[in-house]
Amino acid sequence: MSDKNVRKESPDDKPQIDGNMEGNSQTKSSKKRNKKKQHQPENEAELLSNFTKPLNTISIQGLRAAMEALTMNQKPAKTPEEALTKSYQFWNTQPVPKMDEKITVNEAIEPDRQVAEIRAEPYSLPDGFAWDTLNLDEPLVLKELYTLLNENYVEDDDCMFRFDYQPEFLKWALQPPGWRKDWHCGVRVVKSGRLVGFISAIPATLKIYEKTQKMVEINFLCVHKRLRSKRVAPVLIREITRRVHLTGLFQAVYTAGIVLPKPVGTCRYWHRSLNPKKLIEVKFSHLSRNMTMQRTLKLYKLPDSPRTPGFRKLTEADYLRKFDLSPLFTEEDFVHWFLPRPDIVDSFVVEKGGKVTDFVSYYTLPSTVMHHPVHTSLKAAYSFYNVSGETPWVDLMNDALISAKQSNFDVFNALDLMDNREFLETLKFGIGDGNLQYYLYNWKCPSMAPHRMGLVLQ
Repeated sequence: MSDKNVRKESPDDKPQIDGNMEGNSQTKSSKKRNKKKQHQPENEAELLSNFTKPLNTISIQGLRAAMEALTMNQKPAKTPEEALTKSYQFWNTQPVPKMDEKITVNEAIEPDRQVAEIRAEPYSLPDGFAWDTLNLDEPLVLKELYTLLNENYVEDDDCMFRFDYQPEFLKWALQPPGWRKDWHCGVRVVKSGRLVGFISAIPATLKIYEKTQKMVEINFLCVHKRLRSKRVAPVLIREITRRVHLTGLFQAVYTAGIVLPKPVGTCRYWHRSLNPKKLIEVKFSHLSRNMTMQRTLKLYKLPDSPRTPGFRKLTEADYLRKFDLSPLFTEEDFVHWFLPRPDIVDSFVVEKGGKVTDFVSYYTLPSTVMHHPVHTSLKAAYSFYNVSGETPWVDLMNDALISAKQSNFDVFNALDLMDNREFLETLKFGIGDGNLQYYLYNWKCPSMAPHRMGLVLQ
């Protein structure tokens, strides 16, 4: 994400889509010849297709581009062992630890810089594309972002499910206290105005071992499918980094399902079936050996209502009872992230004798079901932040499952971080097939076990 270690641009430079400023060493005369030969795309489809055409000339730059394309088209690393065999051209230029680096300190990699040292102008995009700062308070713009994410964002490896972030969910996730409009960074096609890329940042304060650090959470990095593997993502990362640096922040946290240099921690998703018949029909899960559908339904059946006395929805007044969830949340943060919002976030407390003793929360993130004749959507609850004070973990989270079942969720997902291991197996969660990697930008520290991690990103 850093804008450091990048060759200084001259006005004649036109960087490639991969954001690498190296290797553009044509002479002025060759630039003029190439400029005459260039064909200007007539429409958006042709513009996008230019990034997917095979190479038709042989040159040093062409061979280099072919090697980069070959590297990008290889499967991303899913394990640290696989990552050690890969070269990370972009990340090797960034202030992140190397995959084989042994870390014993807890500190920034690069020192903070003066604003005057930060690049003032946005990074250049190829002809036909332009930056656009998205105004998410404009319904049409919000709908454009929803469409981009809905059609191009995270899918499972088998292309059966895709996250379906709803417009109001996006406003909740991208406009917390302290949000900035210029951190909602989009790329558009100039002629049509179509949104084809996006990346975002929101402010955060994280406790990293014994240190507290202000930073940003980077999320929703999305590139149109026609531009995949064409090095668009590094340009977006460099630009959001530049914008964040201009505000005096130099660290970030982000997650990914693949291994990059270098995870600070690795968590695994677990899934608890609430509507097992539907989950099996859409192939989200399958019948276990020697199990019938009837026995499966019985296995995952939940009571009709929560069992814990005093279990109820959170209200704004509960914060005033000084229920201390985390010292990193201000009162304004707490209200934003946890006050229940329909189809976005649900939070519950246990109240005993006028005192709030326990807290549980989950957010709503449906997935589009691809290519199924009956089911089009999977309604999923994702465990957010939970605190077990007097109610045992199993009882508290069982009531969370019951409340989610009452709201017609199909599945309840939870990472194995914080204290979640206390209830996952007992409450019949099944282990998922992929890991979620956590990363810190411009910070290095010893790696953390999942139960020592207390951060959930949407």
